[in-house]
Amino acid sequence: MKKLAITAISCMMSGWISTAAATTILYNDFSDTSGLTLNGVTAALTPNADNNLRLTNSTGQSGSAFSTNAIQLNNDASFSTAFNFNISKPINSGADGLTFALQTVSNTAGGGGGGIGYAGIPNSVAIEFDTWNNGSVDGYSASHVGINLNGDINSVARANVTPHLDANYSNDWFAWIDYNGVADLLEVRLAQVDLRPQLAILSYTVDLAAVLGSTFGYAGFTSGTGWAGAQHDIVNWQFESSYNPIDNVGQVPLPASLSLFLVGLLGLQMARRRHKATAA
Repeated sequence: MKKLAITAISCMMSGWISTAAATTILYNDFSDTSGLTLNGVTAALTPNADNNLRLTNSTGQSGSAFSTNAIQLNNDASFSTAFNFNISKPINSGADGLTFALQTVSNTAGGGGGGIGYAGIPNSVAIEFDTWNNGSVDGYSASHVGINLNGDINSVARANVTPHLDANYSNDWFAWIDYNGVADLLEVRLAQVDLRPQLAILSYTVDLAAVLGSTFGYAGFTSGTGWAGAQHDIVNWQFESSYNPIDNVGQVPLPASLSLFLVGLLGLQMARRRHKATAA
């Protein structure tokens, strides 16, 4: 009983919580990447002294990190996720950005450069945080957020971002992505402070279950660099396998039954300690 209580509390701090209803992924940092499969250059860059998930850090690279196990998405592929990312140490002006991606191909990394580690991954959706102007495919914008489907880097929806996302500014950014499978609505929020905006920067209607061809998926991040490069880091991350918008990373909404169960375990553990102390 004591071991189970400690294990459950440890999961709440970092890692995975699975119940019959949903799965929560929580990484307050990436000193321990258990539960993730690191692909491409990411495998050589993480873990690191900064305890960040470092996707790329130089030119001519492609890397990714995805959940090792497929996740059951509830209510027509609904999900909510939030994370803090940082792009820094530009090379040749800095490029190309990173994506949050949900896909069914298992663990892989897509094309580098303008492909941002995502290009060519079928049955997928990605939110790109793009820092390089690749012409018409990027809407001639060097700082934008886009929604991409099925490994295609030509976004189906796009919004320019000011101030710039690129590495020359080395800013921390906070992102919130929510998909309501009942309403078929995908929303993206972005801010430079850890305060969820009321309004979305992007909203797009899509049948995600049809795009994925499944209600199972692998969740994670990708990045790619070409002639220009940068250090692309994910600082923390939370993912919910249902539509359950997150305010701040680390505030895990546990089911009431599980919360009461953990409280009961801790109470029993403390009672046993008091009993032992009295007996002694």
